[in-house]
Amino acid sequence: MIPENLKYTKEHEWIRVEGDVGVVGITDHAQEALGDVVFVELPSPGKKVAQGEEACSIESSKAASSIYAPAGGTVKDVNEDVTADPSLVNSDPYGKGWIYTLELSDPAELGNLLTPEQYKELL
Repeated sequence: MIPENLKYTKEHEWIRVEGDVGVVGITDHAQEALGDVVFVELPSPGKKVAQGEEACSIESSKAASSIYAPAGGTVKDVNEDVTADPSLVNSDPYGKGWIYTLELSDPAELGNLLTPEQYKELL
C-alpha cells in the first residue's frame, strides 16, 4: 500500500507536509527490505539538513542504512517512540513509525520528489 497523501524519494523515504513542516519516515518497501529494525539513530532537533543529505540512520537485523532528508530544512521534532520500540518502523511505517519532523526551508524542493504514481513505477 502506497499512501496517496505523501511524496517519496528514490531512496524510499516519505514526507507528509503539514503547513511548513514535513513528517518524515521510511516506506513500507524500505522497512520490508531492511527486515526487523533494531535501532533508530534519531537526528538532533535543530540539525540543519539539505535535500538528499543524510539526516540519521537505522539498523536492522540485516544492515545499517542512512535516512536522507527528502527536503532541506531544520529538524524540529523526533519520534522518541521508535527509539524505545524500533519495531514501530516495521509495523506502522506510515503512522506510529515516523522518524522526525522537518521545518522546510524551501517548500519548492518538494517538486523534486516522486508522486505516489511515480513511486509505484519505481518499485
